[in-house]
Amino acid sequence: MSQGTTGAVEGEVGEPGPARSSRRRWWALVVVCLGMFMVTLDSSIVNVALPKIQHDLHFTQSGLTWVVDAFLITFGSFLLLAGRLGDLIGRKKVFLGGVALFTASSAVCGAASSQGMLIAGRFTQGLGGAFSASVIIAIIFTEFPDPAERRTAMSAYVFVAVGGGAVGLLAGGILTQLLNWHWIFFVNLPIGVATFIFGRALIDENVGLGVRNGVDVAGSVLVTAALMVGVYAIIEATQYGWLSAHTFGFGGVAVVLAVAFLILQDKLKNPIMPLRILTIGTLVRSSVVRSLLTVGTFTTLFLASLYFEDVRGYTPLRTGLAFLPASVVIGVMSAGVTSRLIARFGNRRVLVPGTVCFAVGLFLMARIEVDSNYVTVVLPGLVLIAMGVGLAQVPLLAMAMSEVPPADAGLGSGVVNVSMQVSSALGLAVLSTVATSRTRSLEAVGTPLKHALVGGYRLSFFLGGACCSLGVLLSVVWLRERGTDPDAEAVRAATIEGASEPLAT
Repeated sequence: MSQGTTGAVEGEVGEPGPARSSRRRWWALVVVCLGMFMVTLDSSIVNVALPKIQHDLHFTQSGLTWVVDAFLITFGSFLLLAGRLGDLIGRKKVFLGGVALFTASSAVCGAASSQGMLIAGRFTQGLGGAFSASVIIAIIFTEFPDPAERRTAMSAYVFVAVGGGAVGLLAGGILTQLLNWHWIFFVNLPIGVATFIFGRALIDENVGLGVRNGVDVAGSVLVTAALMVGVYAIIEATQYGWLSAHTFGFGGVAVVLAVAFLILQDKLKNPIMPLRILTIGTLVRSSVVRSLLTVGTFTTLFLASLYFEDVRGYTPLRTGLAFLPASVVIGVMSAGVTSRLIARFGNRRVLVPGTVCFAVGLFLMARIEVDSNYVTVVLPGLVLIAMGVGLAQVPLLAMAMSEVPPADAGLGSGVVNVSMQVSSALGLAVLSTVATSRTRSLEAVGTPLKHALVGGYRLSFFLGGACCSLGVLLSVVWLRERGTDPDAEAVRAATIEGASEPLAT
């Protein structure tokens, strides 16, 4: 099958296999999307409850980042191993195992009565999330080889992933205010049980490559340790100083562990991340752009939640409602609008305006004051960021996977997710630490607390905007799509028609 000018996922990524019932394939898509919904729901639902968690369990602001980063670190660190295991032993097994672990650890988080118990539960949640989410894109790409159906399936995946975030922000406010923050984790239990039961019945297993050469556990341990030590060094920099021996020491250890990981990958016969995957230009370049945009996304969720509740005095429910317009924008864009734009103009021509919206939105957020009007100052920034997310996600996914070989679909899916989760953890650690440092320096010269907090938030939003601006530049000069071919118009027409059809047809 030829590659159209859309540069999307029309390439031969899917594995050949016997035809399946169209209806059953779409129901299997519903199941894997439900698994992704649970993970994204959990990722966003926590943000609204952070101030309450901080108060009840006595976290410092820098320590509070571990409630988010504990999940992101294990999620990002094990995505490659989990994706590769899907290629080797079967993606259905990996998906269901991840769902079971995520559901059980959600119960632990919900019952947490101490900082250590909550952070430990979040680490385990991240592991379960990595195993379930790592293979979803690969399952979709192999189940839907037809370009129009695949684009429809990917739009549904993005819509559900974004919908989980939208529902999470509002549900987090409702549950935290009406019950307590523990219920933001208990809500995962019925979703997880349903996903596991229907997943066993509806998802077909791929033929794994086998584990004759073993599984790279050492590589997974090294990359996880590198991330944990690096994030710890960044977070503790507010206490010890950015130029202290403590920060440089742990930072140096993180670098050594990362280098050891790369050396190990080059030597093993069956590594967690075969370095050949880094020679796929579209995968690497789109992942770099995704990483820069993700820093801005998580900065917005984390710091804006603190701004609404700690500075403006919003209740958790009102905070969730404050995010709702942005969530609706993302949902609308992901529900077919972006897919149609890509079909008409191509991935790159949709991606670039999306990255511009991202950057402008963050720079607008950098203008907030203690008493800023929500409608005229805050909302425009949130809506532009939301438009950026809605426009950029599908093109980046499409371009990333367009040249990945069938045998490495799980690994490619893992790299796509790793680029987001690792940048989330490190970016959030850096920018929240910068915000804390700025706040402390302003307080030291007599600035009132709320004004000092806003000063820290503004600096971090500005730096997030700078990251997104770099993403704009790279999208323009670095990302390229394959050339046109005679089938391009037919592909576009089929895509537009397919995007408008219900999933169960």
